[in-house]
Amino acid sequence: MSGELEQILLQLTQPENAIIQQATAQLKLAFKDPAIIPALCAVMTGSQNSQIRQSAAVMLRMRVKKHWKKISPDHRESLKAVVLQAFQQETEHTVRHSLSQLSAVMVKHETPDRWPALFTLLNQSTKSNNPMDRQVGLLLLSKVVESNPEPFKPHYRQLLQLFGTVLRDLDNPTAMYYSILTLTAMTAYTGTEEMNLMRSLIPTLIIALRHLIKADQDQASEAMEVFDELMESEVSIMVPHITEIVHFCLEVSADTTLTDSLRVKALSCIAFLIRLKSKTVLKQKLLNPILQTVFPVLSAAPPPGEEDPEDEENSNEDDTDNESPKHFAAQVIDTMALHMPPEKLFHQLMPLTQACLASDNPYERKAGLMCLAVLAEGCADHIRTKMLSSMLQTVCQSLSDSNQVVRSAGLFALGQFSEHLQPEVSKYCAELMPLLLGYMSALNQAKIGHVTKAFYALENFLENLGSEIEPYLPTLMETMLSALSNAENLKLKELAVSAIGAIANAAKEKLVPYFLPVIESLKGFLTDTRDEMRSLQTQALDTLSVLARTIGKEVFSPLAAECVQLGLNLTNAIDDPDLRRCTYSLFSAVSTVSPDCLNPHLTAITTIMLLSLKSTEGVTAHLEEDKTFVLLDDDDDDEAQGDTILDEEGTDNVDPDIAGFSVENAYIDEKEDTFMLLFLRPALQKLLGVVLPSFLEAVHSERERQVVMGVLEAMNAVLKACQGRHCRAPGPLTPSPVPLQTVCQDGGGDEADDEEQQAEYDAMLQEFAAETFQPYLNELLPLIMNKLSYTVADRSFSVGTLGEILQSLVNVSGGRACAGKLSNQLLPVLVAGVRDSDSEVRNNSVFALGALAQAAGPLVARYPSIIMKYYPMMLSLFSNLLSKEQDRRVIDNLCAALCRMIMSNMEGVPLEQVFPALLAHLPLKEDMEENKTVYSCLAMLYSQNPALVRLCVPETQNTLVMLLRDVAQRHSKEFEVAMKSLPAEQKMKLTGAVSQS
Repeated sequence: MSGELEQILLQLTQPENAIIQQATAQLKLAFKDPAIIPALCAVMTGSQNSQIRQSAAVMLRMRVKKHWKKISPDHRESLKAVVLQAFQQETEHTVRHSLSQLSAVMVKHETPDRWPALFTLLNQSTKSNNPMDRQVGLLLLSKVVESNPEPFKPHYRQLLQLFGTVLRDLDNPTAMYYSILTLTAMTAYTGTEEMNLMRSLIPTLIIALRHLIKADQDQASEAMEVFDELMESEVSIMVPHITEIVHFCLEVSADTTLTDSLRVKALSCIAFLIRLKSKTVLKQKLLNPILQTVFPVLSAAPPPGEEDPEDEENSNEDDTDNESPKHFAAQVIDTMALHMPPEKLFHQLMPLTQACLASDNPYERKAGLMCLAVLAEGCADHIRTKMLSSMLQTVCQSLSDSNQVVRSAGLFALGQFSEHLQPEVSKYCAELMPLLLGYMSALNQAKIGHVTKAFYALENFLENLGSEIEPYLPTLMETMLSALSNAENLKLKELAVSAIGAIANAAKEKLVPYFLPVIESLKGFLTDTRDEMRSLQTQALDTLSVLARTIGKEVFSPLAAECVQLGLNLTNAIDDPDLRRCTYSLFSAVSTVSPDCLNPHLTAITTIMLLSLKSTEGVTAHLEEDKTFVLLDDDDDDEAQGDTILDEEGTDNVDPDIAGFSVENAYIDEKEDTFMLLFLRPALQKLLGVVLPSFLEAVHSERERQVVMGVLEAMNAVLKACQGRHCRAPGPLTPSPVPLQTVCQDGGGDEADDEEQQAEYDAMLQEFAAETFQPYLNELLPLIMNKLSYTVADRSFSVGTLGEILQSLVNVSGGRACAGKLSNQLLPVLVAGVRDSDSEVRNNSVFALGALAQAAGPLVARYPSIIMKYYPMMLSLFSNLLSKEQDRRVIDNLCAALCRMIMSNMEGVPLEQVFPALLAHLPLKEDMEENKTVYSCLAMLYSQNPALVRLCVPETQNTLVMLLRDVAQRHSKEFEVAMKSLPAEQKMKLTGAVSQS
C-alpha cells in the first residue's frame, strides 16, 4: 500500500486541479484502511521526495491526534521508533519540522517517562559537539516541551543549564532560537527551585537576542515573547535586570533599520514593565531614557508618499490591527499615565511635549497632541485641577493648523479630553462648540478619516453636555439631518446617525421637534438589507434604542410595537452578531417604555437570545502552518465521532493542530448584551450564583488594573440593580472582603509597595467597598486613609469615599453606632481636609464632616463625649471657611453640612447665629443635589421652631421667603417632599407665604 500511497501524494503536488481532485478522492478511501498508518510510516521514511515525506508526516500527525486510542500498543511502540528513526535520518528542515510536530502530538499521549528513547535522543543531540545535531535536537525539544510542558518539570534544572550553554554559542543563532522558544514554554510551570537559575540567564538571554536580531529578525521577534511570558508568570525574575532589559528594548525600538514587528515587541515589553513595575522603573531612573527614545518614534514622519495608518483616507477608527511602532510608542506614554504619579511623569514629559508642539515639523506637532491625548485618561485629575485650561487652549489652536494631520490629532485629543476630563471640560462649551460646529459645516469637503475624528470629538463632548446643548440644538440637528438626506457617503451617514444618538443623550425631551424626521431617516436605513448597508443599519438600531430611552414615553410609545417587530424581522433575516446585539439593546430599551409590547413575543425573543448565548459562532481556531490535508481529515472523522482524546487523568486534550482560539469582539458584545437583557427574566437568581463568584475570583486573581476596574464596575452595577435582594442569602454569594483588600493595597496584582495608584481606579474600588462591604470597614478604612498622604487626586477621592461611607451608614442597620465609634478616628482626617489647599479636597471633606454629623449626631445620649464635644470646633471651622471660601461648590456643601448638623442635633447648634448665616448663602448655585438636604432642614426648622424666622432680621426674613418661592417654582418635587413632613398648620402657613405675590 505504501507505493500506491506515495503515488497519490505525488499527484497532490501536481498543478492540475483535476489530478489533485482525483488524488484527494483516493486518499479519502485510503484513510478508511487500518493499514494507513504503517503505509504512511513507510512513505515517511522511504520516499526520495522530501515534499512527499513531509506530507506523510503531516497526515500521520492528523491520524494520531484523533485516533490514538484505536492504535494497538504494539503499533504505538512501532510508531514511536519509526518517528525517532526518521527524525535522525532526515536532512531537510521542512520535513524535520513536521516530524517534530508529529512527536509533539505523540508526547500528548506518550509522556516522556513512557518514551525513554525520546529522552535518549534529546540528551544525545542537544549535547552533541556537532552544531547541526544540537540545532536539530533543540528543534525537537522546543516542540515537545511546548506541546506538554508539565511532564518535563523534573528536568527543568537540567534544561536551564543546557540553555545557559547554548545561549552563549553565538555562532549558532538557530539553536539559540529554539532554546528561547523552549524557555518560553517552560516559564509558566517553573517553581521556586528554578528561579535563581532563570534569573541568572537574563543577561545571557539579552546578549543572545542581540545576535539573533542580526541573524534573523523574524525569529528574534518571536523569541522576544519570552519577556512577555516571564512578566506574566514570574516578573520577579526580571526585576534585578530591569535596567538591562529596558535599555535593550530601547535600543531595538530606536533602530529604524529593524522590522516593525521587532520594534513593536520591544515597545510592548517596555509598556508591560511599566504596568507591572512602575516604581522600579522610576527608582532606576529609567523614565527619562524611555521618553528620550519614545518621542522620536512617536514623531517620526512616514516614508515619502505614505501616511500614518490613522491618517489614511480608508482608515477605520475601530481597527485594532495597527502594529506600527508609532502606535505602540503612544501606548507606552498611555501606560505611564495610568501607572505613574502625574507629578513625577509631567516633570520630565512636558518639556518634550512642548518642544514637539512648537516644532515646524507637522509630525512632531502631531506627536505632541497625541501625547496630550493619551494623558487624558490616566492623569485626568491632575489635568483637571492644574492644566485643563492651558491644554485645551493648545488643542483648540491645533484645530486651525495648516496641516490636516495636525488638525486630526487635535480632534482626537479633544475627543479624549471630552471623554475623560468631565465635568470640567463641559464648562468650556462656549469656546469649544463653535469650533466643532465649524467642522460640521464642511462635512463633505474633508477626508472621511478626518471627519470621523471630528465626529468622535463632537460625540464625546455632547454626551456630557446635558441641558447646555439647547442653544446649539438647531444647528446640530440641521447639520445631521442634512447629512442623512444628502450625503452619498454611507460612512458619513453612519457618523451622523451615531451623533444623533449622542445629541439625544444630552437633549432628551428637547429633541422632540426633530423626532419625526429622524425616525423617517432611520426607517429607511433599517429596512434596507443590502450588505453594504449593514454597518449603517446597525448604527441606526443603536440610535433608535437611545431615542427610546431618552425622548420620553409619550413620544416613543406609539412606535414600541413596531420596533419589536422590526427587531425580530431583522434577526430572522440577517445573520450578523452586531445586528443581533443592537436588536437586543432595542428590546431592552422598548421594555422601559412599553413593556406590554414585548409580551406577545417573549418566547421568540428568549429563544433567539438563548441561542446567542449557546452559540460558538465567532470562535476561530488558529491552525499551525501545515494545513494541506485538513479537509481530508474532516471527512475521515465519521468513524471517530464521540472519540474524545483524553490524557491519563481523563481530561480533554487540546487539538495539537490548533495553536489557539479567538472570539471575535462582535460575538462577545452580542453575548454581553444578551446577558443584560436576560437580567429582566426570572432566571436572575440562578445566574447570579454563577456570575458573582466569578466576579470575586477575577478581582482576586486578575493582575490587569483595567480588567479589575471593569469587573468591579460590572459587579457594582449588578448589585445596585438587584438592590441586594438576591445577595442576602449566606453561602457562595456572600461577598468576601479579601479581593478588595488586595486591590486597595496593591492595585489588582501589583506589588504592595508599588507606586501611588491611579486615582479613578482607587475611587472605583473604594466606592464599591463603601456601598457593599460595611461589615469590613474596620479592615478597609486604614487602606483608604493610607491614600491621604498621596497626590491631590488620591486625597480627594479618599476623603470623598469616607463621606460616601458615612452617608451610607445613616440608613444601615447599626450604621449610626458604627459612625459614632469611627468619629475619633475620622475627625482629624476630615478637619485636615477642610484646610487643604485644593478646592476639591476641601469640598469632599466638608461633605464628609456633614455626613459624619448626620450619621453619628443622634447618638448624643450614647456617645456624649464624641460628636457633641466637637460641634463647637466644627462650627468654628465652617464659619472661618465660609468667610473666605471662593469656590461656589464648596460653599454649597458648607450649607448642606450645616443643615445636616442642625437636623442631627438642633440643640448643639446656636441657631440665632447659624441660621441667618446659612440663609445668606442660599440658594445653592452648583451642587443642586444638596437642595434636598437644605429644603428638608428648612422645613424641619419651621415645623419645630416657627419663631426662629421672626428672630431673623427683616432682610433675612425676606431672603427666606424669596428662597422658598424660588424653591417652590424651580424644584417643585423636592419642595413637595419637604412639605409633607410638616404638621398641617405649619404647612398651611408656609403655603400661604409662598403663594403671596
